[in-house]
Amino acid sequence: MEGRSIVKGTLYLLLTVIGIPGNLTIIASFTHIAYCDHKLLPADTIVSNLAIVNLLVVLVRCIPETTAAFGLKQLFDDYGCKIIIFIYRTTRSLSIWLTFLLSGFQCISLAPITSNWSTVKSQAAKYLGAVLVILWLLNMSLSTPAVLFSISSANNSTGKFAVNLEYCFVKFPSQTVKLANGALQTTRDVIPIVLMVLASAYILLVLYRHRQQVKGIRSSNKNQGSPVETRAAKAVVTLVTLYVLFFGIDSILWVYTLTVAKTMRTSLISDLRVFFSSLYASVSPIVIIISNRKVHNKLKCTKTKPEAELAETVPSRI
Repeated sequence: MEGRSIVKGTLYLLLTVIGIPGNLTIIASFTHIAYCDHKLLPADTIVSNLAIVNLLVVLVRCIPETTAAFGLKQLFDDYGCKIIIFIYRTTRSLSIWLTFLLSGFQCISLAPITSNWSTVKSQAAKYLGAVLVILWLLNMSLSTPAVLFSISSANNSTGKFAVNLEYCFVKFPSQTVKLANGALQTTRDVIPIVLMVLASAYILLVLYRHRQQVKGIRSSNKNQGSPVETRAAKAVVTLVTLYVLFFGIDSILWVYTLTVAKTMRTSLISDLRVFFSSLYASVSPIVIIISNRKVHNKLKCTKTKPEAELAETVPSRI
């Protein structure tokens, strides 16, 4: 086994080990909150959807990449490749849109309390479910080229316009179709990226103004903690920063892949691109667990509950 394959398999295995438990922790925490409170706040609903999407990214991308790196390459037939790549492209794009949606809701929550903004806040919460359904349907429809052009790696007649994923190929009929598909996917991703950057800039502006306003108060009361909105806003900005960083590297490699006239013999460029696009799905749960007090408190309760039950079962020595 080549050294590159070992490094690749180890890195994807690390993403899998981190990503699956991290996202499952967030999903389980908000499921328990929804069961106990019979509702979820809009931001919690978005975060839970983001965790589901990121979990799917890890399952359908990191695991196949790991097994392929360690020698098990022919995992799927043509239909399996179509399903796997379709799910990955849909969930990857949804991850971007949900991160933008989270930053947008954070902007609304930080907006000044006026009659107009109060109406916007209530309407945003009211139609959140419909927005989520639209995003799912939109991204699923835009991922249909994956169903048309994906084939198994067992098929040797890949053609010169295919993208090599090592365990699957995305076989385009011509360079024009290949570039058109790439432009469609890039446009779909760039729009929410630009919007979330603008939303994050507004969040940072609000936080800066708030810091200047309360500077004197904080100096007189050093023990005063940050408001919940400020903590949540900082977490959202961190998520956006991570995504913009990873997306930038991913996009550069993706454009390079599209401009290559022939199918590359190795999947090195594709491996690097997929690694950076999958990195967010494993890193973001760590940020959410650390910054989200609800998830953090649920983990504390889970840790302390067995200790309390043990104390009840052990008889006291009198």
